[in-house]
Amino acid sequence: MTIPLQQLLGIDLPLIQAPMAGVQGSAMAIAVSNAGGLGSLPCAMLNADAMRSELAAIRAGTDKPYNVNFFCHTPPEPSVGREETWRTALAPYYAEFGIDAASIPTGPGRNPFSAEVADLLAEFRPPAVSFHFGLPSEALMAQVHGWGAKVLASATTVEEAQWLEARGVDAVIAQGLEAGGHRGHFLSHDLTRQLGTFALLPQLVHAMKVPVIAAGGIADANGVAAAMALGAAGVQVGTAYMLAPEATTTAIHRAALKSEAARHTALTNLFTGRPARGIVNRVMRELGPIGSVAPEFPLATSGIAPLRAKAEAQGSGDFSPLWSGQNATGCRELPAAEITHALAQGFQSLSA
Repeated sequence: MTIPLQQLLGIDLPLIQAPMAGVQGSAMAIAVSNAGGLGSLPCAMLNADAMRSELAAIRAGTDKPYNVNFFCHTPPEPSVGREETWRTALAPYYAEFGIDAASIPTGPGRNPFSAEVADLLAEFRPPAVSFHFGLPSEALMAQVHGWGAKVLASATTVEEAQWLEARGVDAVIAQGLEAGGHRGHFLSHDLTRQLGTFALLPQLVHAMKVPVIAAGGIADANGVAAAMALGAAGVQVGTAYMLAPEATTTAIHRAALKSEAARHTALTNLFTGRPARGIVNRVMRELGPIGSVAPEFPLATSGIAPLRAKAEAQGSGDFSPLWSGQNATGCRELPAAEITHALAQGFQSLSA
């Protein structure tokens, strides 16, 4: 028997609000933590000042446990040739919007977990730290564990989960193919190895000694109950929170989530260079959602960012990363606490 997730993380409900960079900040994390779940703060796109400000807000807003999330990718070497190929593919769109391609800067967009970040976190000692795309070095892992934090990390295959467990994680997040946003894969970029949540989950439960948390396609109490029935120690839910008032989801993104378009999502590497699930839009249809034309993660971001800005200024999401899981049916314009309580009914149904 693995340790119950509530006991491991000091929470009332075995429910984690998925960290969702770009559509939420501290307000969401505070609301979910105060409601009994584990609120999460996505930090991969925050600089040091913004991170410190958000962590201070969480500390002022709740005395409950919370999670901070980071990426652990290896920054790629920029390729002039690949960047030129990317800009050439986007050239017709630049012309359409009157954008001078030569004026667009290049840049990483997202930074991996580092010693500097670990030192900053040590000032706040967050109770839980989660990682995507693998783990940081042994020394950084030891530093995080050193202040008493529990470490969670995403796995998309049994092999990844075993790799994570062997390196000391306290719980594994089983990220199914249905999940919105970036795939957490790191041992292989072969998308054919990706499994749906309810195929991946029982395999990880069977293989792991640490708790396994189900993520992907879980949007209501019935989904929660189904995951728990398959042996999950808890669930991680993201898309269902994206219409909450605490979310920073843009009006364009909110409209897409509420529309019939949300029924059609796909994995795409056009927005960042790494496969992530979002609602299909114009650029995904015209260039194809997955291709070799985009630079490696996270270098693709800079080329498409000005197109997004121009289109959004005109009220269009044609060039926006409209992240969403395959099941947006649970999206409700309700406070995050109410969404948390509604999802929690899935735990109660098991004990009824």
